Amino acid sequence: MNKIIINQEDSDKRLDLFLVEKYPELSRTKIQKLIKGELIKINDKLPTVHQFLKVGDVIIIESVDIDEVKKLESKKPKKIMPAFDYAHKIKIIEDNENYLIIEKPSGLLVHPTEKGETNTLVDWVVAKYPECKKIGEDPARAAIVHRLDKEVSGLMVIPKTQAAFEHFKKLFKLRQVDKKYLALVYGRLKNDTGEINFPIKRSKGKAGLFSALPAGSEDGKKALTIYNVKEKFKNYTLLEVEIMTGRTHQIRVHLLGLGHGIVGDPLYKNRGLKEKINAERIFLHAASLGFKDLSDQRREYESPLPRKLKDILEKVK
Repeated sequence: MNKIIINQEDSDKRLDLFLVEKYPELSRTKIQKLIKGELIKINDKLPTVHQFLKVGDVIIIESVDIDEVKKLESKKPKKIMPAFDYAHKIKIIEDNENYLIIEKPSGLLVHPTEKGETNTLVDWVVAKYPECKKIGEDPARAAIVHRLDKEVSGLMVIPKTQAAFEHFKKLFKLRQVDKKYLALVYGRLKNDTGEINFPIKRSKGKAGLFSALPAGSEDGKKALTIYNVKEKFKNYTLLEVEIMTGRTHQIRVHLLGLGHGIVGDPLYKNRGLKEKINAERIFLHAASLGFKDLSDQRREYESPLPRKLKDILEKVK
């Protein structure tokens, strides 16, 4: 058992971030797993990952030998991703003193997971802009304020200063960043516009996946997705999608829950569907991004569909 008493210097720090400072050999993901696994208590009560500490708080890490966990972390081999030609596949849309706007290609992981992957977007950012290494709250996610799934392409904003990081973090928290996606789904939707408000929870099946619950369910986390039909085809529909909440895999889970899974999605598929298109990737692209910059000026960015997605559209027409 490990016992820590919080002093004035460490008060007002967030629990998970404090423990990362205390045990730098452990990843933030590992610390969060210990908290969520109810192996850490504060004043004999189970805390949340984001709980802020007060002077006199007593943290107990139960049934975990930190030194042994450190050894496991240091011995765990990193998963090396295949070489990635960043210079040609990551397109810089804008580069100013405060932030970058880039187009992330499909297949690129934004930041390492607990597996310790390399050749992520974070690695590219830090290599090209060394000043970004210390931006943010977690070195493994340096300068990252939002993310796209590995399989998804499109626009991302990367802050280049801590002030910009705090600015965009606040905008995302207040839902003041406008992000719109283009998605090609199976089937023809009846309505040209609509809202999907199925709560989302972790799936009981494969780890890392999520599932949509019936609307109004008290279980799961609330989620809201808005869609507009852009074009209808014989057996497919092209949608413009906007998410009002930021749940993991939200668009993919919600559209599948509606009965219209996304073409090429390797994780969330309509049952019994026979794939007629040999899609090499998911048809989901972050096509537009809008926000107010640090000078309170409105900025809008657009990203056209990548060639592979344009080719898919030609096949379904």
